[in-house]
Amino acid sequence: MSGTKSLQETYSPEGICFGCGPANKEGLRIRSFVEGEELVATFQAERRHQAFEGMLNGGIIGSLLDCHCNWMAAWHLMQRQGLEAPPCTVTAEYTIKMLKPTPIAAPLQLRAWVIESSDRRAKVGGTLSAAGEVTATCEGVFVAVRPGHPAFHRW
Repeated sequence: MSGTKSLQETYSPEGICFGCGPANKEGLRIRSFVEGEELVATFQAERRHQAFEGMLNGGIIGSLLDCHCNWMAAWHLMQRQGLEAPPCTVTAEYTIKMLKPTPIAAPLQLRAWVIESSDRRAKVGGTLSAAGEVTATCEGVFVAVRPGHPAFHRW
């Protein structure tokens, strides 16, 4: 996976989002890849991402899952509509459930999948795992924006 371009690098190389913008040198720079009907990513947290010694901050967990699930929605809507590029999507709502502390020693795995969708909206589920154990889950609704919205054509 590391030798190929992520969805973010392919469709939003100048993106500045804190969670997924390749051009944000201070951001998390999530790299999401299509794997069958899911989107997957690996993320190596750093000490600066800690809430307490060796454990990932909850806000960082939220950012990881929000951005990764948003890209799942964008990719899905692109495929559903036969577009050449994903529509710009934003988060309408999302819920994160912290199941247990997330250790930062080893790379973390993100997975996302579509639960249901329409032409402009997708409900997406996601997980964050450490060492093969799910430590947090996400469910969110992501919407393709129209002209006039500040995020329109952000990628």
